[in-house]
Formats: sequence, structure tokens, C-alpha cells
Amino acid sequence: MAIVLKTEAGIAAMRRAGHVNALALEAICAAVRPGVSTRELDRIAEDVIRSHGGVPAFLGYPNPDPGGPTYPATINASVNDELVHGIPGRRRLREGEILSIDVGTILDGYVGDSAVTVPVGAISAEARRLIEVTREALHLGIEASRVGNRLGDVSSAIQQWAESQGYQVVREYTGHGVGREMHEEPQIPNWGKADRGAPLRAGMTFALEPMLTIGEPLLYVKRDGWTVATASGNLCAHFEHTILVTDGEPEILTL
Repeated sequence: MAIVLKTEAGIAAMRRAGHVNALALEAICAAVRPGVSTRELDRIAEDVIRSHGGVPAFLGYPNPDPGGPTYPATINASVNDELVHGIPGRRRLREGEILSIDVGTILDGYVGDSAVTVPVGAISAEARRLIEVTREALHLGIEASRVGNRLGDVSSAIQQWAESQGYQVVREYTGHGVGREMHEEPQIPNWGKADRGAPLRAGMTFALEPMLTIGEPLLYVKRDGWTVATASGNLCAHFEHTILVTDGEPEILTL
């Protein structure tokens, strides 16, 4: 499938979807505290998205394994060693944990997709540094998303920063194009070599999502068929924005 360059109308719709998605993510983050359940956070997200005329993009999403269960919630709520696709439920957050929250919104036929990792109360210095480095990896990837660069420049910027800080990047999951579909071309790994891959062109929209681990980035899928966690049990973090490549500065669509 070819990379789709968005029209002005499509870009405007993606801004609207991204804005609603940002509102949902902001509302969830404001509610994160010890004692809150991940199901409560899920309800907050769904209420915000639907109140603005959107539809949760993750709800009912097909499982990557044929015959597996579709995704049953609005958000991914992944705790500590859980990287992504954590299903919200009765679990109540505890002081000192970290929570990775991924949200998607469909509005006017287009998708907004973003994620953050946040502390639950006071956390360890190790956990806080992991979050800060992962957040900076996203910003460096965005900064590299310019006309004149190639996809490999984006991937390399993320990888070089993460590894220079002593962390590993996940290989099984990547950033991706986004637009009318949640996952479009191109795939954007969080590792790679500069000056490789397709050239960046104005009108490209994609979701950058660095995922970093402490120690080896080996993963497994839990029995629920969705939740991805580190095999080591070590902490991991995940940040994501939907962005637009322009003729000038890259534009973040999920603010």
C-alpha cells in the first residue's frame, strides 16, 4: 500500500480528531492517582471522545492473531512492565507504579492517536528517568520529521538517543502512518540508519511512538490475547503523537 499524502481537507479533519484525542488523554492523566481503577480511566476517555462527536478507535479493533478477541475498550492502560495494549479493568493503581496510556479517536472519518507514560503518585528515580528519556526520544523523532530527511533519519534519531542513555528500543512494534485508517503506510521503526528509507514529503501524517525498556526488549503477550509485557519484568515506557510533515516545522496534530 502506498503512502497517502493528505489533502487540506483531510489535514483539517485530522487536526480535529487529534484535538479531541488530546482532550481525552489530558482528562485521563488528570484522573491518574493511587486507588483509581483502569476501568474508571477508560470510562473517562470514552465520555470525552463521544461528547465531542468522536468514536473510540481502539474499541472493537481486530486482534493481530486471526481468531483472537477484538479489543474490548477505549484505551490501552499498561502498568509497569506492560508495554502496550493493556486492557482496562478492575485493577486499581498503586503508589509508585507507572502507567502507559494509549488513546485513539475517529472523527470526521480520520484518526488521532497518541500516548503517554505517567507516574502514579511518587515514583522511583529510575522510573522517572525512563519516562523522561522516552518523552525526549519522541521529541527528537518529531524534530527529524522534515522534508529533506528520510524515514531512516527519524528512526535513527530515536534509537541513537535511547541507546546513548542506556535504554533499548522495542523491535516488534513501530510507529506507523495514520489517516483514514489507524495503521497506514509507512511503518516507522524506532531503530534504523540515517539517510535510508522513503524521503519525507509534505502531507505525510504518521504516529511516532518510541517504546523503551530497561534491559533487553524481549516481549510476550499475556493470556488475554492483547496485553504486551517485558519478558524480564523490567519497566518500559511509551510516548506517541500524530504528526504532519510540512514544508517547514513538523506539526503535532494531537495537542
